[in-house]
Amino acid sequence: MIQEFGEGVHPSAENNVKLDADGKVRLPVQIFVSGSENVDGVNTTRYEMHRQGAIQLIEFLQVTADAVTAMMRAEGDGTKYKLNPPQKALTLPPKAGEKWQYKGRVGDIDTAQTYETIAQEQITVSAGKFNAFHVRITQIEPTPPQVTEDRWFVPNIGYARILTEMKRGDGQLLQKIDLELAELPKIGEQPAIAATSAQKKMLTAAVARELTGEPQTSFLPDAPKLYLRWQGETLNPGDKIRCVWIAEDVGDAAPANFQVNETSTQASETRGFGTFTLSRPTKGWPIGKYRAEIYVGDKLAETVKFAIGNPER
Repeated sequence: MIQEFGEGVHPSAENNVKLDADGKVRLPVQIFVSGSENVDGVNTTRYEMHRQGAIQLIEFLQVTADAVTAMMRAEGDGTKYKLNPPQKALTLPPKAGEKWQYKGRVGDIDTAQTYETIAQEQITVSAGKFNAFHVRITQIEPTPPQVTEDRWFVPNIGYARILTEMKRGDGQLLQKIDLELAELPKIGEQPAIAATSAQKKMLTAAVARELTGEPQTSFLPDAPKLYLRWQGETLNPGDKIRCVWIAEDVGDAAPANFQVNETSTQASETRGFGTFTLSRPTKGWPIGKYRAEIYVGDKLAETVKFAIGNPER
């Protein structure tokens, strides 16, 4: 995987990644078929994406003779999002020139996308040279960001390459992720999930621009909403989880350490999870430094710091 960032966008420090000399992140990624799961009466295959010893994404796909359909997705922390209606990701067998649309909800987010099988073309990746079907997905809603994903599907193998570009409303790059098949699929053991010191915490948390987006530590002033995802590690069922959003330093817009918002919920289990959101103010986000404090009962369990705009003054 090669991940490239636009101006002013940086990987989360919690991801523990190192930028190469060209400012890009290069990491191995493994896709593992870990079993099956029933989703609303439909038998699906569970595909896990592993990176840095952790599960980053899980897709629950129904594969039939005529299509591959996404029924549900899950984050590495276990947060699941059903697709309503289910989302056709690919026609089988693929046909060059075919187009279709998707309009529905992923979790509680309205989503609209267009799909087009552009052509059947030769592609060369680390695993070899293949005759692949080029499928382009364009996100219509929600925007911004503008999201385009190009996939190259090889029958009887899977995707040889997936290229995702996210751009701001003005067309400037936010980030680009390039996944390329390094070796042919094979039968093997499930990748090990590394234990980290974070697993000893009561919970972990991260802030993102989208419900299922990558964690970030800096955001553009036009972000319509911020999403704080939390995952319990050693919680007790019924624990009160409270999130306090604080503007640490936003200049003259507010006093230092001004409390912007507070909301709470309850943990349902030891590894319960959830999402807190904060919407952009009517007059826009004040540029500066922020933090989110997450409490379990009255105990501060996690602090997530982030910036909006350019906090350097």
